[in-house]
Amino acid sequence: MRRCWMAVLAVLVAGCSGRKDDGGGVAAVEVWFHTGQPGEQRTLEGQVARFNGSQREVVVHLTCLPEGGYNAQVQAAAAAGDLPDLLQVDGPFLYRYVWQEVVRPLDGFLPEAVVADLLPSIRDQGTYQGLLYGVGTFDSGLGLWGDRRRLAAADVPIPTGPEQAWSVDAFDQILDRLAAADADGAVLDLKLNYTGEWFTYAFSPVLQSAGADLIERNSGQAGNVVDSSAAVAALTRVQGWIQRRRVDPNLDDAAFTTGRVALSWAGHWEYPRYHAALGDDLVLLPLPDFGHGSRTGQGSWQWVIFARSSHPDAAARFLAFLLRPEEVAAMAAANGAVPATRAAVATSPLYRDGGPLRLFVEQLTGGVSVPRPRTPAYPVITAAFQRAFDDLRNGGNVQQALNRAAATIDRDVTDNLGYRSAAEPP
Repeated sequence: MRRCWMAVLAVLVAGCSGRKDDGGGVAAVEVWFHTGQPGEQRTLEGQVARFNGSQREVVVHLTCLPEGGYNAQVQAAAAAGDLPDLLQVDGPFLYRYVWQEVVRPLDGFLPEAVVADLLPSIRDQGTYQGLLYGVGTFDSGLGLWGDRRRLAAADVPIPTGPEQAWSVDAFDQILDRLAAADADGAVLDLKLNYTGEWFTYAFSPVLQSAGADLIERNSGQAGNVVDSSAAVAALTRVQGWIQRRRVDPNLDDAAFTTGRVALSWAGHWEYPRYHAALGDDLVLLPLPDFGHGSRTGQGSWQWVIFARSSHPDAAARFLAFLLRPEEVAAMAAANGAVPATRAAVATSPLYRDGGPLRLFVEQLTGGVSVPRPRTPAYPVITAAFQRAFDDLRNGGNVQQALNRAAATIDRDVTDNLGYRSAAEPP
C-alpha cells in the first residue's frame, strides 16, 4: 500500500489531511520524505514495503517531495497546521519547528535501547531544551580529502587523527609547498561552486576551531562572537587562501578528480567519486587547527512527529523500524553517509574500525564535531553568515561583513523576544 507522489503542495496537503486510518483498526501513518539521492528514495520505499509487510496494525503511506523546495513546503504546511504524522526536516531547522510547536518530543516513544545506540552527534542535533525532538538515520562527515602522492612529493606529513591535525600556520606552508610544484598555484578546493547551507556547514567549524562561533550558545547573541577578533582572524586566513590564488574556483566540480588540486575541503558524499579517481592514493584528513583544536560539521536530515498526529505511537513504531541496525545500514549504503547507530557502524565496511572513512566516526563521537546552533533563529543565522562569506570570498572587508551578520542575527533575536516558547520560562 505504498504510494510515492511527486506533486505540488496543494495536492499533497489535500491528500494527507483527510485519512486517519485504513479501516479495521489499522492505523494509517502519513510520511513525508525529501527526494535527495535516487538511492535514498529507493531504499526508503523498500523499507516502507518491508514494514508494511511485517505486521498488520500500521500501514505507512509515503509521499516524496523534491528536495529543492522541501523546507518551504514544510513551512507552508506547518503554518496551515496540516503536516503528516512523520516527516523529515533538515537538522538545524528542527528548532524553529519546535518553537512553532508543530512537532512533539520523541521521549517515551522510542525504545531506550534504540536511543542509547544512537551516535552522540545524532542525539545532540535532535535535542532542544533537554528533550529529544528529532532523530536521523544517518549523519554527515566533513574533512579534507588529499592526494597521497602529491602530499608525499611535497614531504607533507599525514595526520593520523584529529589530535594530529595540521595547525593553520602549517596548513598555509603546505599550500605554498604544493603550489610550488603546481602549474597555476591553485592546490585547494573549497567547493566554492556549491551554494547555500554548504558555507555555514563547511566554514562555521573554522570559527569554532579559532575559539569563536556563530552565536554565544547560551544567550543566543551574535555580537562580539561571530564578529570577534578570533572570528575575523580565522576567516581572514580563508580569504587569504582565495586572494593568493591557492583555491581553484572549481566551476566544473572536477578540480580534485582531474588532479588540478591536491586537497579538497568536502564531505562524505564525495568518497565514491574521489575514490574512483584516485584509488588507494585517496586519503582522508581532519580540517586544520585554527588554535583550539580541529573542528568539523555534523548534522543531516531528521525524522520528527507532528504535534497533532492522530497516530504518534504508530509513527514512532515505523521510526523505530528505520533505526534497526540493518535498516540504518541499508540507508547508509545507499547514500554513503555515516550510519546513525553504533551497531550499524560496526557492520559498515567504510566506517567500522579500520575502514577508509573511520575518521568521520571519530570526529562525531570524539567531541570534534559541533552541531549548528540549536535555536529557532538558525534560518536567520545561516542566511546572515552565508552573505558574510559571499562578501569575503569576493574580497570584501571581513570585519565589516561579520559585523553586518552579527547585527542581523541580534536584531532578529530581539524582534522575536529571544525566541522563548511556552516550553521555556522567561
